[in-house]
Amino acid sequence: MKETELSAGTIAYEDTGGDGPTVVLLHGLMMDASLWDATVAALSATHRCVVPTLPMGAHRTPMRAGADLSLCGTARTVAELLDRLDLTDVTLVGNDTGGALVQLAVADGAARVGRIVLASCEAFDNYPARLTGTTLALAGRLPPRLFGMFMQQMRLRPVRRLPIAFGRLTAHGDAATRRWMRPVLTSPGIRRDTVRTLRAAPSDARRLTAAAESLRDFDRPALVVWAAGDRVMPPEHGRRLAALLPQGRLEEVPDSRTLIPLDRPEELARAVKGFVPALSSDAGSG
Repeated sequence: MKETELSAGTIAYEDTGGDGPTVVLLHGLMMDASLWDATVAALSATHRCVVPTLPMGAHRTPMRAGADLSLCGTARTVAELLDRLDLTDVTLVGNDTGGALVQLAVADGAARVGRIVLASCEAFDNYPARLTGTTLALAGRLPPRLFGMFMQQMRLRPVRRLPIAFGRLTAHGDAATRRWMRPVLTSPGIRRDTVRTLRAAPSDARRLTAAAESLRDFDRPALVVWAAGDRVMPPEHGRRLAALLPQGRLEEVPDSRTLIPLDRPEELARAVKGFVPALSSDAGSG
């Protein structure tokens, strides 16, 4: 992966390169860029995929001491990354808390963003999301050292599969969730960063509620892709988001939990390809 220095600190990212339309993919809390591996594999032949690992609990390098690690601050980090890489007409894609970042970025203007994709994500009053997010936010009230002790339970697969952990988020992704836990289990700096993010949840929740309403003013194409039976991100929220967006449309994905990039990556890639045609396919469409 490549790295770049931003205001918050060192951000690692994958960039597949190429001349196709640029798609920037954002992961959620306690995850890293590998959430998107299978989706990127299906997209990268026709689209340039940029996938950062954001400072949300599974990053490898601790952020600067004074960095704003709230969701609002991380949304600004995403905007700064787009500036640093000089990306334009970006399709910004977010799953889980990554979708909340997309909404917050749009609320701040998102001049470099041409389209958005919201995939089974936090919205409206659902942050922290249901039992999974609420449990994590409560643990974040602990001092970083005690938070690390609490998170040691996540070394065990049966604990990772509980509804309070990743059990309701993915049916198939235990290898990924085990990998995502390593930084917070082994690095005091990552634990410090994660606690700072989690303690910002009350103010972030208020901002997210307002950001969802601001989608009424997003006059660019928007796609909402939702897991039809999602038990963490209510399907009704997907329908509400699609209705709020002036150019929004909804696709529902069967047989998936929240983390569609893990459970149904080919289906998600198909939806993105249909929404953002490769240059060779739409060169004459204007």
